[in-house]
Amino acid sequence: MIKEIKKKRNNDIDSLNLEDNCLSIQLSLDGFSFCVYNKIQDKIGAFAIYEFENSTGSPFKQLTCIQELFSREELLQLNYKSVFVTHFNNLVTQVPQPLFNKNNLVPYLQYTVKVLENDFIAYDELNNSEIINVYIPFVNVNNFLLDTYDTFVYTHSSTVLIENLLNQYKNKEGTFCFVNVTGNHFEIVVIKNKKLELFNFFSFTTKEDFIYYILFTAEQLNLNPEEFELILMGDIEKESELYAIVYQYIRKVSFYTSNEDTFQLNETASHAYFTLLNQFK
Repeated sequence: MIKEIKKKRNNDIDSLNLEDNCLSIQLSLDGFSFCVYNKIQDKIGAFAIYEFENSTGSPFKQLTCIQELFSREELLQLNYKSVFVTHFNNLVTQVPQPLFNKNNLVPYLQYTVKVLENDFIAYDELNNSEIINVYIPFVNVNNFLLDTYDTFVYTHSSTVLIENLLNQYKNKEGTFCFVNVTGNHFEIVVIKNKKLELFNFFSFTTKEDFIYYILFTAEQLNLNPEEFELILMGDIEKESELYAIVYQYIRKVSFYTSNEDTFQLNETASHAYFTLLNQFK
């Protein structure tokens, strides 16, 4: 079953003018989101978030839900000239560029991820650092999108997240911890003195799980909860129980803010849906 979480459209933008618009898609096992970006006006024209209920994390059910969604959503049926896709999952690891060998990808993942014999492994080169993201994409969905759009560019969601954060904090000294929440999962990125210190991916059920993983990460990196800055992003608001428990244990807590209004749509906060809205940068 597909549940619509949020859907907005900017009536000032012509979403059907394909010459002016790009499509951004984010894939996960239990959800799907997309937005249409107008290059001429430099604004988001349409934006939608869907959740796959009772998907049980199955790639086959994921594809079935996506096919159903494409059959009924007009904006997804258009033949865009530029389509960008991110894969959101925990099947990823970072490799220092000097140690990377593109002809031998399996060993990078096999100690943290269950790699099957027929798994296709991809990699992204992060533009602003000597880091390679090695990951397993949703190949069945990629094949469906290839049939739909003929051509598109895909990356792992953490590539977009890390690249943008490193670029925005390249002139800032100190330690910054970012938590990007998507449903019952979150990515954590730690930048220390302009360099990536850590990326990790967690799934949680309760607010206690949520704060435990954050504090555990801080402990492993010798970060003092009284001193480091925790910056929240994604599906989290000041009124939520997740924010309340974080604020209880960590002294310096804030929401990500952007000085740009390009990637904000109506009343959507700048800290929300960071990866989806920043693929175009």
